[in-house]
Amino acid sequence: MIKQNVFIINFNPIYEILEEIKDNLPFKIIEYKKLEDLNAANYLDIKKSLVIVKSEKKLLLNDDLKDNNFFYIKDIPIALNKLIELINIQLIKLQFNDQSKIMVKEYELDFNSKFFSKNNIFLKLTEKEVQIILYLSQNKKKHQVLDLQKNIWSYSSSMETHTVETHIYRLRKKISNKFSDENFILSHKNGYFID
Repeated sequence: MIKQNVFIINFNPIYEILEEIKDNLPFKIIEYKKLEDLNAANYLDIKKSLVIVKSEKKLLLNDDLKDNNFFYIKDIPIALNKLIELINIQLIKLQFNDQSKIMVKEYELDFNSKFFSKNNIFLKLTEKEVQIILYLSQNKKKHQVLDLQKNIWSYSSSMETHTVETHIYRLRKKISNKFSDENFILSHKNGYFID
């Protein structure tokens, strides 16, 4: 299992304590003397990393790092077991947030917040709309209405319903209005698909 990185910036006492017990930690610690040095770090998974800073104020840095990558410690002294617990909680949150987002075409779909976005434009989706996009994007085949009824709505094939067509129409309209994209969900005589 690959350990997540925890960067400790200009906080030598914390680094030294964690360095002594590093073999027993579920994360990897890396020390930097200055916050600016982190900009030069060439880690592919920097977005999944936690940055520990002794500060009360929020800092902005690298485009790859968001505010939830930072863990600000202001109350010291702190019990070691409490510190490790807090670090683990922050790492779990980062991992959860990272796993909740997928790319569909050139859009980002966050199925925790149900936001669909592209170029800092956000569209709030319903749970059913998220399910439709996820299902259609799982493979490149065309999904017939009966397939969608069965696998998204759990309807039996003998039921007459226009639910699928209505939901797809509304979803396509929302995406078209927000992103001017008429071709996100395509239709064909064999069904609906995302190319």
